[in-house]
Amino acid sequence: MRQLELTADLVALVHRDVPDPGPDGRFRDLTDEEFDSFAAQLLAEIGDGPIWLFAYGSLIWRPDFEHVESVRGRIHGWRRSFCLRDYRWRGSQEQPGFMLALDRGGSCNGVVYRLTGEDPYAQMLRLLYREAAYDGDFRSIRFLNVRTEYGRVVRALTFWLMPRDDPDYANLPIEDQAQMLARAVGFLGSTAEYLHNTISQLAALGIHDSYLWSLQRLVAQQIRADFSPDRVVQAITRMPG
Repeated sequence: MRQLELTADLVALVHRDVPDPGPDGRFRDLTDEEFDSFAAQLLAEIGDGPIWLFAYGSLIWRPDFEHVESVRGRIHGWRRSFCLRDYRWRGSQEQPGFMLALDRGGSCNGVVYRLTGEDPYAQMLRLLYREAAYDGDFRSIRFLNVRTEYGRVVRALTFWLMPRDDPDYANLPIEDQAQMLARAVGFLGSTAEYLHNTISQLAALGIHDSYLWSLQRLVAQQIRADFSPDRVVQAITRMPG
């Protein structure tokens, strides 16, 4: 496979420490009671079966859950897209970023995990608290059919199927996405780092996403353009130790 143009050293140029601005005042925080109710609703849909989870982005390289099985799988009707504006985690009000979500159309290859059978309610709550925060976030969470690489179809919990009427949904040209991803930083880090981690892990799993591959090239070009030639050369030629 070709080498990534968006290297870890280029990503490091973008990094800066950013304080957490706190909750987004445009939306109401979800209550513990709402998390409890939605967790129960999702578990009722599963019945006595195991919890399957479809991961296509950060849940692959920062899983934060216990599982007993993982296999590559594909969903149809949805595709990866940096279409969710981010003003806090990896962006700011001054320089918004994008988070990876699923937009309608096409298909998406990722990883489907079978979670352990221990305390499914606690597992579900843990996932929901990680992926949701504000009123309205639950409508982007649902079960989808995932066809595994071995031909089996499982019903898997999937996060951030982006509603197009969401106020933070944006379908920008890939060139505009690249400009924002090359510059946006939040208290969790940069969006460039998020992209680098995602595409690197997908490549390690043998999953190629042509959209992300084109995007990382454009982001790398933008970072080079944003920094002085000397700093870019130092980053690219830096030796370990």
